[in-house]
Amino acid sequence: MEPSDMGEKGSKASSLIMVDAALAQVGKNLNEAMRILGDGQMEPDAGTESRRFSRTSIPGPLQGDGQDVTTILHLVHHLIHEEEDEEDGSDKASQPIQNVGEQGHMALLGHSLAAYISVLDRERLRKLTTRILSDTTLWLCRIFRYDNGSAYFHEDDRDGLVKVCRLAINARYEEYTTEGYAVLSSRQPVIYQSASCRPGLGQHLCNQLGLPLSSLCTVPCNTIFGSQHQMDVALLDKLIKEDTDAGKLPLLLIANAGTPEAGHTDKLSRLKELCDQHGIWLHVEGVNLATLALAQVTSAVMGAARSDSMTLTPGRWLGLPAVTAVTLYRHEDPALSLAAGLTSSQPVEKLRALPLWLSLQYLGHNGIVQKIRHAAALSQHLLLKLKSLTCIRTSVEDEQNSPVVLFKFSQESNAGGSGGSVDGLCAGEKEVLDTLNRWMGEQLAQLVPACGVDVVELEDEGTCVRFSPLLTAAVLGTQQEDVDEVVQKLLELVPMMSATMNLRQDFREETHRHAPSLTYIEELSWPGLGAVRYESQAEGADESRSKQEQKKINDALLTKLQELDTDIFFSSGPEFVTEENCIFVGMVTDDVDVSELVDTISTLGRDIEESGRLLENMTERVRKGILEAELQLQKANEEKLLEEGMLRQLPVVGSVLNWFSPVESSIKGRTFNLAAGSLDSTDVTYSTKVQAGRTSLQDIPTLSAKRLSGQRLFRRPGAGSDSMSETSSIGPADESSGVESFTMSPNIHPSMSMSPPETAEHAEAYVRPAGLLGNPEQVEAEEERQPEGQEEDLSGR
Repeated sequence: MEPSDMGEKGSKASSLIMVDAALAQVGKNLNEAMRILGDGQMEPDAGTESRRFSRTSIPGPLQGDGQDVTTILHLVHHLIHEEEDEEDGSDKASQPIQNVGEQGHMALLGHSLAAYISVLDRERLRKLTTRILSDTTLWLCRIFRYDNGSAYFHEDDRDGLVKVCRLAINARYEEYTTEGYAVLSSRQPVIYQSASCRPGLGQHLCNQLGLPLSSLCTVPCNTIFGSQHQMDVALLDKLIKEDTDAGKLPLLLIANAGTPEAGHTDKLSRLKELCDQHGIWLHVEGVNLATLALAQVTSAVMGAARSDSMTLTPGRWLGLPAVTAVTLYRHEDPALSLAAGLTSSQPVEKLRALPLWLSLQYLGHNGIVQKIRHAAALSQHLLLKLKSLTCIRTSVEDEQNSPVVLFKFSQESNAGGSGGSVDGLCAGEKEVLDTLNRWMGEQLAQLVPACGVDVVELEDEGTCVRFSPLLTAAVLGTQQEDVDEVVQKLLELVPMMSATMNLRQDFREETHRHAPSLTYIEELSWPGLGAVRYESQAEGADESRSKQEQKKINDALLTKLQELDTDIFFSSGPEFVTEENCIFVGMVTDDVDVSELVDTISTLGRDIEESGRLLENMTERVRKGILEAELQLQKANEEKLLEEGMLRQLPVVGSVLNWFSPVESSIKGRTFNLAAGSLDSTDVTYSTKVQAGRTSLQDIPTLSAKRLSGQRLFRRPGAGSDSMSETSSIGPADESSGVESFTMSPNIHPSMSMSPPETAEHAEAYVRPAGLLGNPEQVEAEEERQPEGQEEDLSGR
């Protein structure tokens, strides 16, 4: 062997070793990056360094010396979780964004390798990309039963439809390649889509192709016969004939194998026959296309294998992050495919298939089928469980094979409900049911996040909860235990929803009974018992002050209600509610006493309003009362002088005369009633030992008057006693429960007479309500300790 040959082979071997080392380094860097970003584990030395990264420091100047890979990855981790740290604390920062398994790591590795492979020499790159593209296309066509098909890989899942539509235009208009859009004016192309297609798809297609919106024809779904979500084939045939007679060219039909909302499949076999009859391109998309990989496929979905093209999203079905969508199509002319953009002469663009190529090899055929079968089994398991639940109604096209489950709360089978179907309800009740179902879906998604349920709005069914594990199970890692937990949560939520629905009318009637102090607010979008507003009874105030007073009272009332020992949720309502100063009552159970609840709201509101009025009028009442008291004291002193004489007023002489000849004064004290703002005699107080006008404790109403021992607020006696916890009694506000007073004596020296205070704070120094000094029992005990006839007055006698 020549030395030159040995040197050339040695250089090739060393080159291979260098390539292997580079590939190994790519995988090592990816694993390190996923460990830092996914696990959220900070190195001890890098934790301090990452704390200096903040939103305020970005953007900033580029550091001159550069940073290592670990520091940069820690910065990326901080930027990802910074908003979560500020809003929800540090608990969520340690959780991964989604469940990225081993197959997900392979997909991410594919993106790194695609960047590395792109730097290879052109010939080697061409051979490698051709192999990757041909392998992936062959595997997908065999897995999803699409024989003799070609594949187009694209980031936007709508881009494949745009390309096949451009291919159909090139095939139907022979001069399109030379004349362009001018040839379309002779015969305007028409694109047909179902009314159940995803919103905005047809508009996006026309915008990308430069076609007017008049080229888009929306075909209604069946309204009398068949499914409410399947395209009306007979009407489509009629529309095609009308467009043909009008000189238009029927170009393409977009059909569904699983509508975006309900998961229904069009009659694909009949649609294919109709398209072949009129020379129309048939394109199919939908989540049910994933079931083509199973051994048993329904005849409805099997018709998609005969379509001219179909778009697949294997990344969502298999839980592969950042994996492109795939459009499989059949066409014999590669030149037209190249002109339409379905194929490319650039090898780098073919590397889009590399992440999927790696992931498919990692999973294998059995692994792919197992994931899809697992998702379909979850749907069947949930559907079987829902059949045994009352007040839960399912809406499934093919119960034996449907991978999408729709269900909703309905009172159709509820004995306490209206007794009829949902269709027999009035418009208001339908909207209330939609609100409750929206709340139920949000609660399930929050309580069982691994289930992946969401809320959809259907034109005929209203608001429903959707479970589509083909789109969520692989990403969230949904298991059968999660489905069982969803059913368990439904068993807890449904009775509460049913009770709330039944008691809404009672709550409305009880609120109307308390008019005008309470006003019922009709808010159908609130998932709860209802909304109420306390109306201020003040008269003569202007509108702005009245609204301000109303807001103040309702805010205080809401705070009082939230402090009560009850399971009922009170809030100020969602942000989008137009009504102001309202109190929204949340979900309730069937043992709630609505009458007691409304009575409590009215009582607390009235107490808050009266307390506010008392505080507002306190300064003026005290000022007027003290002025009147001063006049009364001056008059009493004058009467005392006339009655006792001048000699008894002298300090030494008066004491000697009083010792030899005591004089019993007929002048009595006065008490100042803060609530009434009047001066009253103290005769009743000294004779009965009880302050006049004060309400006894037995007469003060309390919220616990209707409750038994251990019974929670607003619960009917005997209802749900086993589950009730020990609660405390809560009474109304103390500000207006009794009459506050203070006692004055006329034996006050004129030089010590009181002058009117300037403010309420000064008034409190002169006049202190007896209620603030202690309860009536304490006052009575103190008076009993003093001998009769020797009570102290303000003169100090």
